[in-house]
Amino acid sequence: MKLPKSHPRYKSLKNRDLIVSGIRKGVTSIHGLIAHGRGEAFDYLIGEKTNKFAEKSIEAAAALLLNAKHPVISVNGNTSVLIPRDLVQLSILINAPLEINIFHSSRKREIKIKHHLEKHGAKNILMPDKSHKIKFLDSNRKYVNPNGILKADVVFVPLEDGDRTEALIKNGKKVITIDLNPLSRTAQKATVTIVDNIIRTMPLLIKTVKQLKNYDKTKFEKIVNNYNNKKILEEALSEIRNS
Repeated sequence: MKLPKSHPRYKSLKNRDLIVSGIRKGVTSIHGLIAHGRGEAFDYLIGEKTNKFAEKSIEAAAALLLNAKHPVISVNGNTSVLIPRDLVQLSILINAPLEINIFHSSRKREIKIKHHLEKHGAKNILMPDKSHKIKFLDSNRKYVNPNGILKADVVFVPLEDGDRTEALIKNGKKVITIDLNPLSRTAQKATVTIVDNIIRTMPLLIKTVKQLKNYDKTKFEKIVNNYNNKKILEEALSEIRNS
C-alpha cells in the first residue's frame, strides 16, 4: 500500500498492511485481522501514545526478563509480521529462545513463521512439540517445546489469548503480555501487563533491557516487588474513562 506520510492514519494503515501481507505469505491467520482491529479501537482510547502506566510495566517486564532463569518469547502470526526484528533483538539481549505458538493448528504455518523469523536474523527458534503440553489448556496452544515454554519460569506472550495466559500462570510461570485492552482476561491474569501498542512498546522494552542489563539481581527484584499489576490496570482504565 502506498500512502503519503502526511496521512493522519499513516502508521495505523501501514501496520494493517503488514497483517494483510502476512496472510498472503501464509504466516498470519485471517483471524488475526479481527484481533488487530480490536486492539486499534483500544489504542484510540488511550490516546495512541505510550502512557506512564505502560512505562512502569515496561520497566517491570525488563527486570523480570533479566532476572529469569529460563525466559522464553512466545511468537504467533501477528507478532511475527509486526515486530520480527524487535523479537530477534530481544531474544539475543536476554538469551531467550523464540517459541512459535499459534491458536489455529497448522504445521505448515508454523514452519512459515519460522522461516520468516530466520529471514530477519533469528537463530534460536523452537517449535511446538505434540508430545509435550502444559496443563489446564485444551486448544492447540497447549503444545510446547520441552526446551522452551515447558521449562520456562518467565514467558513473554505479546498479543496473547486469555486462556493460555491463565493456564501458564496455573503451571507456575510468570507471564508478561502486551494488551491494549486492560479488561481482557489476558491483561487481568498476567503477571505484568503492558497496556500499549506493541509497535511502540517493543523498542522501549529493548531500550530498558539495555539500560538495566548491567544491574545486579537485587535491583531487578526491587523493581518487580514494587510493581502492582492491578494498580496499573486501574490507571489504564482511568485514562480510558478520562480521554
